[in-house]
Amino acid sequence: MLKNYSAGPITWDIKSQLQGRPAHEAIALLLAWANITSVVSAADYTTKLHVIQEREFQKAQPLPGVEKLLLDLKSAKTGRTGEKIHIALATSSHKHHFDIKTAHLDDLFSVFEPHLRVLGDDPRIPKGRGKPNPDIYLVALNAINESLGEGEKEIKPEECLVFEDGIPGVVAGRRAGMRVVWVPHAGLAAQYKGREEEVLAGRGEEAHTDVEQLGVVGDGRGEQLVTLERFPYGKYGIVVKD
Repeated sequence: MLKNYSAGPITWDIKSQLQGRPAHEAIALLLAWANITSVVSAADYTTKLHVIQEREFQKAQPLPGVEKLLLDLKSAKTGRTGEKIHIALATSSHKHHFDIKTAHLDDLFSVFEPHLRVLGDDPRIPKGRGKPNPDIYLVALNAINESLGEGEKEIKPEECLVFEDGIPGVVAGRRAGMRVVWVPHAGLAAQYKGREEEVLAGRGEEAHTDVEQLGVVGDGRGEQLVTLERFPYGKYGIVVKD
């Protein structure tokens, strides 16, 4: 797309700021970075981009280890009290794009109950409060708590574990008061080499506001993994069936 306007190619320094953001915010950032706001409007760029996305999103596949992780968590218990592990989805993708990305992955996404799928255009998220704001994760937690069975105790933010690939999402998770597992693309990991602890504390590129809500570098509430294969459940007090 950028090549059509004699711009680009996209690099990880800007890609890192776009991942996980609401689409309209990401496109505005991209066009400003590419210095083509006077050549193409965000609306026109979005329309043309959607044509490509409609085709490419149908090819989406889960990262290694994701399928087993979700199936394991579906029936997992806490090691300390034997309580059920509850899982929810929190994605910036709007429903239309989410449906395209996942229509061929029904079995994988069936682990998320419909009311525990929080999408980017979910009315439960206040307008303009997408990632890196914490709202989407707090909405997901609230949805879980509202669905708890009789006798189950309300889950607190500090008891939650967020899985993220993008920097804005890590910031959102930390600002929500949750622990975060960061599984970045190799290109993104290279971009932040030497700054991993800063990212895991939620102090990456998107951490210029509400600093007091973020974690402390080295506080142990964030972990970076190369893959979700062989996930260390015991480290997080999770017991899965053999």
